[in-house]
Amino acid sequence: MKPIAPLLLLLLAGCGGGAADSETAPEKTAEVRTASAELGASDNDLTVYGATEAGPGATHALVMPGEALVAAINAPTGTAVGAGQVVLTLRPSPAMRTEISKAANDAAVASAAYQRALRMRADGLASDADVETARASAATATATRDNLGIRGASAVLRAPAAGTVQSLTVKPGDQITAGTTVGTIGAPGDLRARFGVDPVLAQRLHPGMPIHIEMLDGSHAATVTIVGVDPQIDSATRLASVFVRVPASAGLGAGEPLRAALSVGGASTGISIPYAALLDDGGRSYVFVVAKGVAKARDVSPGNSSGDRIQILKGLQPGEKVVTEGGTALEDGMKVSEQQIGAAK
Repeated sequence: MKPIAPLLLLLLAGCGGGAADSETAPEKTAEVRTASAELGASDNDLTVYGATEAGPGATHALVMPGEALVAAINAPTGTAVGAGQVVLTLRPSPAMRTEISKAANDAAVASAAYQRALRMRADGLASDADVETARASAATATATRDNLGIRGASAVLRAPAAGTVQSLTVKPGDQITAGTTVGTIGAPGDLRARFGVDPVLAQRLHPGMPIHIEMLDGSHAATVTIVGVDPQIDSATRLASVFVRVPASAGLGAGEPLRAALSVGGASTGISIPYAALLDDGGRSYVFVVAKGVAKARDVSPGNSSGDRIQILKGLQPGEKVVTEGGTALEDGMKVSEQQIGAAK
């Protein structure tokens, strides 16, 4: 019998060693920190953040009545104006000259028709309804003519209401098409604030609930009531919206950052976890629960937050351990090496 070649023995030994190494390769383990879900009382007081904004009836658009060139800015951004005050002087383009001529002619024809209807009613040849129809047509035509700001060869854009000129986007020499919004008039006394709240908690809020608002430095404080709740989730913040009306006595303007405090009920008993344990995936709230050295993802319903902890309304039991650090790198079912918060290092 021939002896086995030394090279063949080496190859066989190498193959056997690789299989053994593969069988004994350690499974991937992630290092995490955990904390226990705790049962306790919560006072259900919320602190939310938002900002003031013009109310629905407080902003009036400055719309170009026809195609024109901007000849002059009579009331720049920040100017207080009265209703009907000139904001822009316009130089009509050929198209606007046609509009001005047509509006003037329509107003003259409608006014003449109204006067004729009055005479015919006096002679018993027209009814009150005919006269009212002619009057309404004349009023509409006159308003259209006046809105064009006819002044011979020039035109003006007037403030539709008293307030402050805001965000003018034009400069002298610009040619603007008809229907373009070139700025707004912010009317005083109609200011509201919008606050972002957790969508789950938004379901527990309703108009009439008291809410304390103030600037971030604690000034300009006022206690008001909620006037509206929009459960629609904002795509950027993932929060619902709560609206309040800001009183003029608060001395605030649009765009001021605010915080607010409100209560959504008396103290309640429930489960809470560190806020750091709560994860979000496109609106899905979940945590990683660790049991027997394995992390499992679990959907939860978050509630009120207080300090660095948040209530869990559904999905956890007291005493279960959740991942507070290292969760973003985990996969469902991954083995973990944990260090519980509060344990000695």
